[in-house]
Amino acid sequence: MKVLGIETSCDETGVAVYEAGRGLLAHALHSQVALHREFGGVVPELASRDHVRRLVPLIRQVLAEADTTMSDLDGVAYTAGPGLIGALLVGAAFGRSLAYSLGVPAIAVHHMEAHLLAPLLEGTPPPFPFVALLVSGGHTQLVEVSGYGRYRLLGETVDDAAGEAFDKTANQLGLGYPGGAALSALAERGRPGRFAFPRPMTDRPGLEFSFSGLKTAAVNTIREQPADEQTRADIARAFLDAVVDTLVIKCRRALEETGHARLVAGGGVSANTTLRARLKEAVAADGGQVYYPRPEFCTDNGAMIAVAGCLHLQAGRNEALAFGAWPRWELGQR
Repeated sequence: MKVLGIETSCDETGVAVYEAGRGLLAHALHSQVALHREFGGVVPELASRDHVRRLVPLIRQVLAEADTTMSDLDGVAYTAGPGLIGALLVGAAFGRSLAYSLGVPAIAVHHMEAHLLAPLLEGTPPPFPFVALLVSGGHTQLVEVSGYGRYRLLGETVDDAAGEAFDKTANQLGLGYPGGAALSALAERGRPGRFAFPRPMTDRPGLEFSFSGLKTAAVNTIREQPADEQTRADIARAFLDAVVDTLVIKCRRALEETGHARLVAGGGVSANTTLRARLKEAVAADGGQVYYPRPEFCTDNGAMIAVAGCLHLQAGRNEALAFGAWPRWELGQR
């Protein structure tokens, strides 16, 4: 089965072709960072219009690189949520219409399910069951994955997601948009221990997250301290350490409570090298193993949509002719 995957949930247009038994044949991604940078964040209407402009050229490019024609496709998968409603509708309308015109099934894919399945794109995918840490600009969740399509939410953020806290703190440090990667780079020059920020909700039972208070502590410190480069780096280091410690503590707790030994980390923040190293060290110390998709598949991309869609289509799922999009969509429900 050969599936075209389309991702348009926010500010990246991703397209890929995946074939069951062979793997990923080709993928391409267009980022809208330059488009939104002057506004300091994503402008939904501009995002939607750019998806309209980019989809057809990207699909043609990917089909050519995969040595595939439209008539070779056995299905079309598209992100239907969660995300920005206008951006989602661009991909959903295009994907469902394309499938109808080709006479092949279409499938609506949950964005976060695709992130937790992204390691299946790698040569040594994780066997089920495992715990998934989904950590991005819009989500921070721990999910028990018993098998394909069998998910149980263990805990999630009660306010800001980790990636959102990264971007807001980076903005206060003058690092621009998007700031997560720039903050991590600045933190590499920071001295550990100069500033101490809280590790939210780690001193009580449970697997929920909260990053709003940590973000506020960092912002207040930035405003109170001199704006020299070393101080900014030290604050960035303290903030990064606090986020990583919090995520590591909660992941270890989730593995202990479920009895699983495997952890999957997905989403944009999971590309952070400090987080990857600390998770690997901590989970290995407990006798477990961590699996990641390669960094290019941590951020939003069409490849993860294609592989998730292929699994759904192989299981006999497909969409009715009517299509929809869900800006808020709980994993495992619809």
